[in-house]
Amino acid sequence: MFAIVEATFLAPDVKRFRIEAPRVARNRQAGQFVIVRVEAEHGERIPLTIADSDPTAGTITIIVQGVGKTTKMLNRLEAGDSIPDVVGPLGEPSDIQNFGTVVVVGGGVGTAIAYPTAVAMKQAGNRVIGIVGARTKELLILEEEMAATTDQLHLMTDDGSYGEQGFVTQKLQQLIDDGGIDHVLAIGPIPMMAAIAEVTRPHGIKTIVSLNPIMVDGTGMCGGCRVTVGGESKFACVDGPEFDAHDVDFKILTQRNKMYRQREQRSLDEFEMTTQPELGPCHLQEEHPEVGPRVGGV
Repeated sequence: MFAIVEATFLAPDVKRFRIEAPRVARNRQAGQFVIVRVEAEHGERIPLTIADSDPTAGTITIIVQGVGKTTKMLNRLEAGDSIPDVVGPLGEPSDIQNFGTVVVVGGGVGTAIAYPTAVAMKQAGNRVIGIVGARTKELLILEEEMAATTDQLHLMTDDGSYGEQGFVTQKLQQLIDDGGIDHVLAIGPIPMMAAIAEVTRPHGIKTIVSLNPIMVDGTGMCGGCRVTVGGESKFACVDGPEFDAHDVDFKILTQRNKMYRQREQRSLDEFEMTTQPELGPCHLQEEHPEVGPRVGGV
């Protein structure tokens, strides 16, 4: 069992956990992830990037967005609770070199994945420019952490509720037009990463994306995380999760990412049905039995 030391919401449905995992904390590198299982016997395995670690304290930090059954279950846990399985570090670490000027782009919860690589790039001597985007101010995370590790930080919101109004691609294009960009790392929703690739492609700027499709075992055995890169099949869990954005077939990736959507939605619906609070007695039904049983909140 892996004890939860700290659990704090950063935004609606986005929670940061600090977990006791000494071996992982000692060995993890930027870009790597863990496979977490919340239910010991038949629980779903989910990949979560290691956002930070403290080898002295023996803890790792993960940031979880509650979108499906397992992530919502995880986000119900608090400090003092435990997680049955945390396996890692897995995946290839980020390619950290002194490239010169590096732009790190984080979209939504993708900022949590981009952050450790931004830290490593800065430590390697790069000038690091950060672009953090979200739909609204309340969904923007890790502003202070990104500000502390970057030479410039640009905050973008779709609705203009914070920072600048616009998309991360617009700010990246502006920086490229100003000149001097040597390397780009972009992590966020698939459409965002695909758009970033098209912004940098005409300029020949090396661009890396982190792919987080369905993973099950984290060893490449199941084939669930197969991606097409440079016309070849790769497995995100063992060959990645980071790949050259200009080689990724985002069309196939998008199709594969939809494969389990109906099953995931059904699992989430069943979970939420079983966790609804019990309804109290219906006094209307007591007075008028002909109205029938109460359903939901009606």
